[in-house]
Amino acid sequence: MSSTEVGGRRRLVILGKQGAGKGTQAERLAHHYHVPRISTGDIFRAAVKEGTEAGRQAKGFMDAGDLVPDKVVVAVVGERLDEPDAEGFVLDGFPRNLVQAEALHGMLEPEGVDLVIELQVPKAMVLHRLAGRRVCVDCGTNYSLGRSRDDDETCDRCGGKVILREDDTETAISRRLELYEKETEPLVAWYMARDKLAPVDGVGSPDEVTARLLRAIDGRLGSRAQ
Repeated sequence: MSSTEVGGRRRLVILGKQGAGKGTQAERLAHHYHVPRISTGDIFRAAVKEGTEAGRQAKGFMDAGDLVPDKVVVAVVGERLDEPDAEGFVLDGFPRNLVQAEALHGMLEPEGVDLVIELQVPKAMVLHRLAGRRVCVDCGTNYSLGRSRDDDETCDRCGGKVILREDDTETAISRRLELYEKETEPLVAWYMARDKLAPVDGVGSPDEVTARLLRAIDGRLGSRAQ
């Protein structure tokens, strides 16, 4: 991506443990700021469904709860950020480690991202959320059983089948949380040193969390005209 002026559009990254609500909040932020939500998880799940080479490479790692190799992820994200609609964006699931963060910085030089939000949710809460999560096999919409979906197996958005994700088994969940603590948490210090980090409490209703996020973002960056 070139370093041209992005016309006031937000360039945001959202960090947080799996199950912290990043997908929901990234979608809301993208809608609010009129920018695309770019989710590496969605990109790779689509590739798996379509049977592409990248999808086949990624599937084994994803099913085991492991991270897709940096080289593959960086290449895919770089292609997406070069698309015309990505002058601004909300990145969800990237970067996950310092190698990816440095690669992203290189893509966006000299400005880099505007702000990195760390969505903070206790580990016990995300374990509970993930245990009850289901996903639409067609559009990727997430649902929480016992709250918004109960036992309905049909997606409200597209009518597709709602199932347990293959990478939401107890073993895979535990592995992903271990990898987060090992590789992603150092990003907090990396971005903090660059004055790019905004920690936000992720506990509460989706509306409450969204309100906190918007206050944090606009408080740091100002209320730009969208």
